[in-house]
Amino acid sequence: MQLQERIDLLAQLGEYMESGSASWEQEKQKAFQHNGWFTPEFINLSIKNIVSYFLDKNKLSKWVSNYQLPNERQAPKNIGLVMAGNIPLVGFHDFLCAFISGHRQTIKASSKDEVLIRHLTNKLFSLNPKAKDFISFSEMLKGCDAYIATGSNNSARYFEYYFNIYPHIIRRNRTSVAILDGSETKESMGKLADDVFQYFGLGCRNVTKIYVPENYDFVPLIDSFKKYHYLSEHHKYKNNYDYQLAILILNKQYYLTDGAILITENSSVFSPISMLHFEYYKDSETLYQSLIGNEDIQCLVGKGGIPFGQAQTPRLIDFADGVDTMKFIAEL
Repeated sequence: MQLQERIDLLAQLGEYMESGSASWEQEKQKAFQHNGWFTPEFINLSIKNIVSYFLDKNKLSKWVSNYQLPNERQAPKNIGLVMAGNIPLVGFHDFLCAFISGHRQTIKASSKDEVLIRHLTNKLFSLNPKAKDFISFSEMLKGCDAYIATGSNNSARYFEYYFNIYPHIIRRNRTSVAILDGSETKESMGKLADDVFQYFGLGCRNVTKIYVPENYDFVPLIDSFKKYHYLSEHHKYKNNYDYQLAILILNKQYYLTDGAILITENSSVFSPISMLHFEYYKDSETLYQSLIGNEDIQCLVGKGGIPFGQAQTPRLIDFADGVDTMKFIAEL
């Protein structure tokens, strides 16, 4: 299969993903039934972002022009992909990189997020049967030439052990933070709410901690969060909220809440589901420099970072952990 053929096929897949066909709608409903965190709202949000930023033919063509990809790969390698399952289709970018490179891939899908990726793969096969030579699924990844694995800090240690002798990319826990200075508009605060609440805060690009100046007024922030108050009606999310609230009360810790999220002072950049940590700062430049290069941080949002509301809309060049996946794969 030639490079332009693969680009065209991915563009066709994008058209299918936004088509609203009965079979696709049925699979999305099945994914929600399989994993209660994958609500129709957030499944559709993930699909919209993938179609808009990953599967546009012109964007794909421009992106691949940055790499030395052969028109047709004569001796393709087999890449083992261990996908995460925290948000819908979270492993799609790795899947895309492997496919468009002309290499083969063997996917170990997460049990939490296997419905959609398997269906889309089968759709590719129906659009072009030659794609079957490039994509397969397996519960055990053995005999691959290279590996890309995403998981927790704990699972990453196992990945390092098992895949150490092969070319590999191993991804660990990451999260995102935001720097506020108190001058933010109501509109920008609404966009920050998207960065915090979309996908229930389960993604590595979700803001789980904010840095604010001393004497910061939290009222506008809490008001902006009201647009996601309905998440408190989701039983899985509400269970987390009630549990974290009980711990705060038992420990007599200070917190702010609108009934849907708990905001508390904490030095950790990682916060549990339904919580947002904050920390005061004195000098924004010193803070910014201290956060640059922090291996726990995926996105820095707000002052000095990416604009509010864009944390969950990565482009083709926005690689997880800052490692150029496409370059790694292309050079195998």
